[in-house]
Amino acid sequence: MREFEDAEGSVWVASAREEQTPRHHTRWYLVFQARNQEPQLALPEIRWQTLETAERTLATMSLFELRRRLNTARRRSGAGV
Repeated sequence: MREFEDAEGSVWVASAREEQTPRHHTRWYLVFQARNQEPQLALPEIRWQTLETAERTLATMSLFELRRRLNTARRRSGAGV
């Protein structure tokens, strides 16, 4: 899990959610959530095999990349950028 600010200064949390599936690989996918708010915005094409890999990736992801992916999730959900 990683907190960051979007371009407008709102705080978001990037984390991984586990998909409930019998598949044993790529079950974890990227989600964003405004701090202390619902719903989550998902990017299900960004996947990891384990939670540990997801956490390591999020910890090293640049702020630019987090914001870019958040903007993609917002556009898809209709929330705007």
